[in-house]
Amino acid sequence: MLTATDRYLARLIALPLIGTLVIAAMLFMLDKMLNLFDFVAAEGGPVSVVWQMLANMLPEYMSLAIPIGLMLGILLAFRKLAMSSELDVMRAVGLSYGRLLRVPYLYAIALALINFGIVGFVQPLSRHAYEALRFELRSGALGASIKVGEFTPLGKRMTLRIERSKDEGRNLQGIFVRAQGKDGQSVAVTAAQGTFLATDDPDTIIFRLRDGVLVNDSPKYKSPRILSFSSHDLPIDLPQIEKFRGRDVDREKTIPELLVMGHDPSTPEKLRHEVRANFHFRMAEVVMMFLLPMAALAFAVPPKRSTSALGVFLSIVFIVTYHKINQYGESVAALGKVDPIIALWGPFLLASGLILWMYHVIAHRPGGQPIAALEYAFGKLGKQLLRLLRFGRRRAAAEGAA
Repeated sequence: MLTATDRYLARLIALPLIGTLVIAAMLFMLDKMLNLFDFVAAEGGPVSVVWQMLANMLPEYMSLAIPIGLMLGILLAFRKLAMSSELDVMRAVGLSYGRLLRVPYLYAIALALINFGIVGFVQPLSRHAYEALRFELRSGALGASIKVGEFTPLGKRMTLRIERSKDEGRNLQGIFVRAQGKDGQSVAVTAAQGTFLATDDPDTIIFRLRDGVLVNDSPKYKSPRILSFSSHDLPIDLPQIEKFRGRDVDREKTIPELLVMGHDPSTPEKLRHEVRANFHFRMAEVVMMFLLPMAALAFAVPPKRSTSALGVFLSIVFIVTYHKINQYGESVAALGKVDPIIALWGPFLLASGLILWMYHVIAHRPGGQPIAALEYAFGKLGKQLLRLLRFGRRRAAAEGAA
């Protein structure tokens, strides 16, 4: 049963948590969006593919944004309580830090389950769909191989060139097509406009041309035959495109599939190392979320008579550094150099020990402040920088007066 204090804490945590989650996901997506626009433009694909690729990358970004949002949501809520002295009042009426962490742990459990579902089941499938779109763009399956102002081969015996493209390739203008037959017959077509139309045959499309001229030549003809037309349908056999691979990469396997492959004796040794490393990487990232409420509390409470936001900065550095160390541990374990249990759970135990020590200091030592030494050092450094700035200004003013 949640008390009024619990509901108050839940409201304080919800706003910064949701805000941080949305902002972090948007920043990740904006950075990726620029690269995707460059890639799709270089391949000549439609802009709509960018949004499909971003949608498939969203689960991966959410798996990174959820721990950051959880950490900062709890941290900013407790920092607000500490700065307004409400935290001192709660402690004075008998509420321990363990009791105050009840609501943060409800958030942590819920978000950890959501993150497990994302990294364990949703992200592998969306990653495969993202790679499939990249493959289709490179292979031309989305029409990306037809570029404006260039001669584009379609199959072995047909060449196409267009001058302009409108409505994302649905309206082509200034068209030239040349097709070569097996018996020496050739067809050359120029047209003002053209549109690709689908047929019942998945291997054939219709290129409907309007307002053009067709020139048909053959060794059997004394002279080429010329035909003017207002509308002409030209069948085009689609080039055979290699089928995209299955979900053969460890990052595209779900958690149950990783477990099966990791314990299957028939799995090649190199692949088994990759599968085990990826499995332990995902699990270490999810399990760490259960320790984030204690870390957020330790980083949130500044020393008395201090308004420093050093704890906010350190919390971001801590969670990003842990993630990067895990990525490095996964890459080393995937090569078979180190067992994934050591490479990934070793850093987890070290980070857990640090978090538990910080929580013990702030919760069970009177006046304890785990980052007090860093606060003092950064405070002294800030004062020295201010003195240097003031000295520089005085010196510049004196030189100007002289």
